[in-house]
Amino acid sequence: MSSKKKNLTEEETEQSDEEEQPLSFDEMGLDDKVLHSIALFGWNRPTLIQEKTIPLALEGHDILARASTGTGKTGAFSIPIVQKLLETKRYDSSSKLRALVLAPTKELCSQMHSHFRTLTSFCSREVSVVDLSQGSVEDKRAILVSDKPDIMISTPKKVIEYLNAKLLSSIKDDLSYLVIDESDLMFSFGYEKDLMKVLENLPKSGVQSFLMSATLNTDVKELKKLVLHKPVILKLQEPDLPESGKLQQYHIEVQDDEEKFVLVNALLKLGLIVGKTIVFVSSVDRCYQLKLFLEQFAIRTCVLNSELPIASRCYVVEQFNSNQYDIIIASDEKCVIDPGTREKKKSPKGNAQYGVSRGIDFKFVSNIINFDFPTTVDSYLHRVGRTARGNEEAEGNVLSFVSPRESKYFQKVSKKFGEKGNFRPYQFKMDELEAFKYRARDALRAVTSIAIKEARIKEIKREMLASTALKSFFKDHPKDHKILKFDRPLHTVKHKAHLADVPEYIVPKTLQTVVKSKRENKRIEEAASLSYEPKKRRKARPAAAQRRSAKDSDPLKTFRLNSIKRYKDKKRARRRK
Repeated sequence: MSSKKKNLTEEETEQSDEEEQPLSFDEMGLDDKVLHSIALFGWNRPTLIQEKTIPLALEGHDILARASTGTGKTGAFSIPIVQKLLETKRYDSSSKLRALVLAPTKELCSQMHSHFRTLTSFCSREVSVVDLSQGSVEDKRAILVSDKPDIMISTPKKVIEYLNAKLLSSIKDDLSYLVIDESDLMFSFGYEKDLMKVLENLPKSGVQSFLMSATLNTDVKELKKLVLHKPVILKLQEPDLPESGKLQQYHIEVQDDEEKFVLVNALLKLGLIVGKTIVFVSSVDRCYQLKLFLEQFAIRTCVLNSELPIASRCYVVEQFNSNQYDIIIASDEKCVIDPGTREKKKSPKGNAQYGVSRGIDFKFVSNIINFDFPTTVDSYLHRVGRTARGNEEAEGNVLSFVSPRESKYFQKVSKKFGEKGNFRPYQFKMDELEAFKYRARDALRAVTSIAIKEARIKEIKREMLASTALKSFFKDHPKDHKILKFDRPLHTVKHKAHLADVPEYIVPKTLQTVVKSKRENKRIEEAASLSYEPKKRRKARPAAAQRRSAKDSDPLKTFRLNSIKRYKDKKRARRRK
């Protein structure tokens, strides 16, 4: 580091395109155990915020960092904390609560816990982590009394519960690191009083603090005065949107709501949208309407419902991230779309601890579909931030459906980014989708308000039956359990088998060649799989040779490619004859 950077005291360092050569993780003086763990994330090089924050944090500076969603803020504070804890453990191996990480939502806490667990994979004996945001005080009592984890992750409200239970009495003496993530949302989520109480119970000095935020609003500036001491302020000059080479943005103008359903069905059934996809809609009811509609065409989706418990929501995200579903339908909550619309000192109502477009860690997302266009520029940015994230190789597509009543919101977004946004119309002829329109109308008629209501009831019933918190209640009240389990059958949408297939005559003329080619490849694969004959067994090779072969080839891929080749060769031979 240069002497200029070493002497930074409450200066704003603007990121510029100057001559400095970017640092790699290897050049940051990190422990081998940390470097091995970083490799598990698949990070080849640090992101901009990680490159600037980690060296300064290792020098002991307080940090206030503003960076966009998906730029690697969690790694920027977690890596130096784990590194410094490892250094401390060399001369002080005692179990103490040394780091407190605060976040505004339980989802974020769960994700950060998973992140820290991965980051400490090779040093889990030296550095331990616990997530206090979920479960009761009694559940975690034994861990906090006997083990005393090094890193604690929680929402401010939960920390207060543990302080009141006298389980965090040592925090005032032992704490060395404090992180407030998504600090711009802390007050708008109603945590102002809780946060102040937490800060009162922390050491007055000797704590290195990090404020991480997507924006530097007045709430963050207030926190800065309370938490940071002569901080380095990193306002990284990153573009609001990824460069056009990484992010392709398209829009389709639709005449009415029905056309949105027709389009999403056609695009998915014709295979024009490939890869993991998040579909954003305007409300939870709308999530279930779209899910029930797509189910009739044999398109599997999952819904991220803010009304369900935290464990269920995290489970849905895990299912999506582990490829059990390729499409997830999510809605934005008002307080997340525009946190400024909520009065600062007013407690949030309903689902304020939940937000899809901020914070949730969706992995390897290829496409964002704005089924309902967002009402603010910030909301658009946070939705788009779910794709083309992090490393240089990441790419993504955004497709927005824009109805006449939503055009004013689209104009705001396109005006904000101008030519840099590179918004392009998606060339699609709606008049070629008449057959899809008839099918969509039939499917939409079946998705009544009663069907939507009862689909939501069905999910809530399933959650109640699976709830660990209600197990003891149902044990004492078996009749209630029986009534809930065998209640009247709910209204369900009847699926018509023919809707799952797309006959050739309804495929638009301009796409018939593409669709036919995809179907032919699929048919060849299936036929090749059926006619595949395994080769005669050869003599066993030495173990060393087998290990080399396993490394050099992917057996499933080899089987698929070879069987297709053999099938095509046979077909050509028959034609020649």
